[in-house]
Amino acid sequence: MNVLVTGGFGNIGTSAVAALAADGHRVRVLSTRSPRHERTARRLGLDVAWGDICRREDVASALRDQEAVVHLAAIIPPDSDEKPALARTVNVEGTRTLLAEAAASPDQPRFLFASTFDVFGRTTHLPPPRRVSDPVSATDAYTAHKIEGEGMVRASGLRHLIMRFADVPKLALRPAHPIMFEIPLDTRIEALHTRDADLAVARALGCPEAWGRTLLVGGGPRCQVYFRDYLARFLTAMGVGPLPEEAFGTTPYPTDWIDTEESERLLRYQRHSIDDIVREIGALLGWRRPLMPLLRPLVRRRMLSLSPYWRARAGR
Repeated sequence: MNVLVTGGFGNIGTSAVAALAADGHRVRVLSTRSPRHERTARRLGLDVAWGDICRREDVASALRDQEAVVHLAAIIPPDSDEKPALARTVNVEGTRTLLAEAAASPDQPRFLFASTFDVFGRTTHLPPPRRVSDPVSATDAYTAHKIEGEGMVRASGLRHLIMRFADVPKLALRPAHPIMFEIPLDTRIEALHTRDADLAVARALGCPEAWGRTLLVGGGPRCQVYFRDYLARFLTAMGVGPLPEEAFGTTPYPTDWIDTEESERLLRYQRHSIDDIVREIGALLGWRRPLMPLLRPLVRRRMLSLSPYWRARAGR
């Protein structure tokens, strides 16, 4: 099958492209051009349609002869909070353009739309898990964009599948961001390994029963933890260790455990546990690991400086 992937250089996208190709699909990536994207495309031997998802002519050209679209491109938090206008342009107007051109295409490709489990809003007060039938509630620009995008997909007339993904940790060493301190430690969160996410996408294309549905896609019971444990495991694996509870906020945050029974029955993609994800991220330290006992105080101080709650406490 000819498959157009947007966001093919992103966290899920890079591995999804590989999984689709491994399944025998002919993959084309629609992406803006950048030196990093060009290097990745050369290294992986990708067919790339360089262009802007909001430019109709670029999208129409990329869609030529495509039988399916896997729409993963999005600006997510914290970038969507810091660049709201750009986020709406990509997340909403880009989706609108892609759907319009796909609907106008003589090939009428099927359309897989990546959404998020955050669309359920703040549900800490409710018993888990969240189910597809639960109401949605926007809590920030990103969730508003995804809810609007889901509505456009359903109204498009295209054969479609909406996947609401759980949290997919990036398997890379990344600098800390203040957003981590906005999540209360008693928040329920579900993780999903990148390679399980891409397997779900690849298998969906060959599963007729999956289409026309909204599916919750997460790691399942082995990936359901509280944020306290989630963060502590990652920080311990990186040699940093858990951070003080006083550094974290208490306002409910929009994540939860989700019911993935149906998506797992259809797609059989849940292969990794939270322990597997932690081990892989910890292994990224490599040669840096022996240095962590020396760097740990400095790293912890730097991380805590990002917390407004810790700064306020220190200022008292």
